[in-house]
Amino acid sequence: MFIVDAHEDIAYNALHHDRDVRRSIVEQRAREAAAAHAGADSSGGQTLSHMSDTVMIGLPEHRRGGIGLVCSTIFCMPEEQEAMTTDGWAQMRYYQALAAEPDDAGVRLIGSRADLDALIRDHAAAPSPDKRPVGFLPLMESADPIRDPADLEQWYAAGLRIIGPTWRGSRYCGGTGHPGGFTDIGFALLAEMERLGMILDLSHMADDAVWQALERYGGPIIASHTNSRIYLPTDRHFTDDQIRAATARGVVIGVVLHNGFLVAGWKPEQGPVGLDAVLRHLDHVRELTGDALHSGIGSDFDGGAGSESTPQPFDTVADLAALADGLRAHDYSDDDIAGVMGGNFLRVFGQALP
Repeated sequence: MFIVDAHEDIAYNALHHDRDVRRSIVEQRAREAAAAHAGADSSGGQTLSHMSDTVMIGLPEHRRGGIGLVCSTIFCMPEEQEAMTTDGWAQMRYYQALAAEPDDAGVRLIGSRADLDALIRDHAAAPSPDKRPVGFLPLMESADPIRDPADLEQWYAAGLRIIGPTWRGSRYCGGTGHPGGFTDIGFALLAEMERLGMILDLSHMADDAVWQALERYGGPIIASHTNSRIYLPTDRHFTDDQIRAATARGVVIGVVLHNGFLVAGWKPEQGPVGLDAVLRHLDHVRELTGDALHSGIGSDFDGGAGSESTPQPFDTVADLAALADGLRAHDYSDDDIAGVMGGNFLRVFGQALP
């Protein structure tokens, strides 16, 4: 099975938390355990006491688990403009450097339909799991690193293909916890994205911005990592009306595999969350739309929380395939399962990429 994960903060974690995705999870967990014990990282400098969450992603586990394509994010904490722009470009260069390494089973930056087709073909033909290539499709989570919409062509040339204009609000539009629609510069960003044929990510948008985007954006749209508000009564997730309207536009919605985004009010002391908490969000989208063509995975693994805050049985990214068994138990057909696990996002990307 070719699995797509539409949201992983790979570069941010590598550059800010020494979580190089080339390491196996076993190696990375051992490094962090040793660093926590010593109070410093391997260079003897930055303390890692804040890295209490247990790492979940590493390329060896991607390959073993059949994850063929990842929407690899460029994410910057809100700060001064030049700092965000510098950080954003550093993350893009990290992805470019990974793709430039001479390894047939390495990372491939996916920028075109031909790239995607070759990735799927070579992933299926790999003689063993450790020889599977993994595709990275760059996604910017909050457009703050983009100084001006006029700079977008440079980002596109570097490989950026998907933009979510906001996180917790940005100068482009309202976001999580910050209501509001698009600003003038936000509409200019949408216009330039549409001209270039870029994919718009609705995740984290405030309600007004979601509706404006669905009405005014003529290009391809996804929601990389968003759940159903019927179970999570906050502006971070989609209402039923938004789900209906978005999926009518062909949007695929990636379910977020974080306990706090699956069960309202969840706290660690409440103990583990099971797979049924994930499945009810997927079932709800299926009930609203009448099919399973509009759901996918947007795990957000290592996006500020680790395996302690992730539903069982997900301990590492290699465990994503376990979702297929849960879907089967909820009467999803084999075609439906293949779609949710990756095919639905592949359909959108295959149509949207140049």
